[in-house]
Amino acid sequence: MNIFGKAVIIIGVIAAGLAAVGIAARPGSVYEDEPVQKNQMEGKRVRFVENQNEPENADGAHGHLEAVGVIEYSPKFYEKYVKRCIDILLSFLGILVLSPLFIFLSIWVVIDDPGPVFFTQKRVGKNKQYFKIHKFRSMKLSTPGNVPTHMLKDPEQYITRSGRFMRSHSLDELPQIWDIFIGNMSVIGPRPGLWNQDLLTAERDKYGANDIKPGLTGWAQINGRDELEIPDKARLDGEYTKALKRGGAKALFFDAKCFLGSLGVFAKDESVVEGGTGELNKRDRVNGE
Repeated sequence: MNIFGKAVIIIGVIAAGLAAVGIAARPGSVYEDEPVQKNQMEGKRVRFVENQNEPENADGAHGHLEAVGVIEYSPKFYEKYVKRCIDILLSFLGILVLSPLFIFLSIWVVIDDPGPVFFTQKRVGKNKQYFKIHKFRSMKLSTPGNVPTHMLKDPEQYITRSGRFMRSHSLDELPQIWDIFIGNMSVIGPRPGLWNQDLLTAERDKYGANDIKPGLTGWAQINGRDELEIPDKARLDGEYTKALKRGGAKALFFDAKCFLGSLGVFAKDESVVEGGTGELNKRDRVNGE
């Protein structure tokens, strides 16, 4: 057997092994074994009800979500089959090709701040199903949990040296390739919000952006990312969702446009702002720019 044949067999064995692990891991990744952690609004249309007497949520707003209907969206052929096949292929290749980088970053994380390599967090997925997202840990173990960076007081104090580098190049997001492989995410889609970002969830529902899988990158990501205000971010997510729901060549073109537009992010992403959502706009208003 020649080298090419052996390589095909090895890759096939790796793919089968990863698929088996993924199938076994997915139920736990969407809290199937933890019913109390599941989203009570899963599969429902919602609106945000403002109430200043309620605690502040992760968006800095006071209020709660209220169900106003049910999600009745059925994905078309492109989204259900073509996009999923692309996701599986790209995520598998990503795991294979980037494994040396994963090892290097894992070692750097541990040396920089001894502790877990990965950071998991509850996020909002398709149809508002909660799932566990994975990232390289970029912040110190002393960082408060389930709090968005923009709501931390002086977030810079919590970011590690390796974390600052990874965040500026979006490398901390790479473990989400695994979340794509097992089916909780897509390569392209709205970035998954925190479980307690009720305002963002409600704004996205106006455009049906919660009907689809969240993505590693997306239309909002290449058009502003952290400096975008929540309504603007939701509107851009809605533009992508509208294109995806059309299906066919237009959806494929939009996915390709988002993917190619995201490649520059790994060189240097100036839209990452420690301090958060809409932070550049707030800073500009203060400076009068």
